[in-house]
Amino acid sequence: MIRIGIVGGTGYTGVELLRLLAQHPQAQLCAITSRKEAGMPVAQMYPSLRGRVSLAFCDPADAALGSCDVVFFATPHGVAMAQARELLAAGVKLIDLAADFRLKDTAEFERWYKMPHSCPDLLAEAVYGLPEVNREAIRKARLIGLPGCYPTSVQLGLLPLLEPAAGDLIDPMTLIADCKSGVSGAGRKAEVHTLLAEAGDNFKAYGVEGHRHLPEIVQGLRAIAGRPVELAFTPHLVPMIRGIHSTIYARIRPQARNTDFQALFERRFADEPFVDVMPPGSTPETRSVRASNMVRIAVHRPQGGDLLVILVVEDNLVKGASGQAVQVMNLICGLPETTGLTQLPVLP
Repeated sequence: MIRIGIVGGTGYTGVELLRLLAQHPQAQLCAITSRKEAGMPVAQMYPSLRGRVSLAFCDPADAALGSCDVVFFATPHGVAMAQARELLAAGVKLIDLAADFRLKDTAEFERWYKMPHSCPDLLAEAVYGLPEVNREAIRKARLIGLPGCYPTSVQLGLLPLLEPAAGDLIDPMTLIADCKSGVSGAGRKAEVHTLLAEAGDNFKAYGVEGHRHLPEIVQGLRAIAGRPVELAFTPHLVPMIRGIHSTIYARIRPQARNTDFQALFERRFADEPFVDVMPPGSTPETRSVRASNMVRIAVHRPQGGDLLVILVVEDNLVKGASGQAVQVMNLICGLPETTGLTQLPVLP
């Protein structure tokens, strides 16, 4: 069994980790921390876990995290890097669901997250936890910076087009990602913009001048392509709880006009257990992936022109966060990648 600790188990990604790990055949939950809720049974806060999670939240100072095999950080930015050295020294493998180990450039991190990075030397070791790109590196890693929810959908949507093996198919300098997220992406905290009366029956863009996921997406796309990439990224808030829908636009190069892009995507993702390339003409819905670790992708070329439109849907709390974290845990612990992650989407 894999002994697991979760730092910050009271938020949406924390409870999603608990839901998935409570059903994982090789997972043993050993510690779940929360300063504010220390002593409260987890199932008292989340009755959905009654009968499956018997632990109570404990203060981080009292948690025996050093005796765990894997520790997940489902915390605000800045928490994981404050504890990383001590836990790594104890032989613990770390999976951070926040941004502490996503960006390789400390100046970029400090610009977007408004805090100094306390262990920049560990960034060189940290592996970016997108299995479809970094699977082999993840298997050998002890420190994972898990991708954000938007970056997961955009990078997977563009992956087959930008890999060097695909050739020069699209213009990498004029990419556009028009992305929408449910309200749970903002986290479990009291803020005016996520109130029902504010978010319900409403639709709006945010972060148009710059969003902290932009440098992460561009860093990932440049690593995939091995060349410069530029992206216009606009996120939107939609009145639903879960789900991300990304509509991605790429300009086709003249020499690639005869490319069968549907076949290209099908070949690239044929062996990926959590990426489903939909049949031609499909328009995937967010509810088709709700509560699952699946990403669904559809490829369109309107009127057979020179603009490629890629539609990507995922559950922001599962493949966009906690499910991908469990997928990564399976890899670093030598388990089949799909272990504990075969739940079907919830419909309606």
